[in-house]
Amino acid sequence: MSGLTYEQARDELVTVVSRLEAGAESLEDSLALWERGEALAARCQEWLDGARERLAAVREPAGGSARGVSQAGVQDEEETR
Repeated sequence: MSGLTYEQARDELVTVVSRLEAGAESLEDSLALWERGEALAARCQEWLDGARERLAAVREPAGGSARGVSQAGVQDEEETR
């Protein structure tokens, strides 16, 4: 599971959900699919959490907050005067 990229995990999760929604699987197979889906969802969340951390690190330079720059990365109007 740890070797899956975000896109691979997401695509497989979509397939798992489709199979579960179809309702054609046996109870045992449905349970196995559900467990796989939970693991895939957790893997996707790991990727998203890592991306958020990387973005936060880029947005806030070492040593403090970005002065004169809003969260959207736009310079405050007062700072330009």
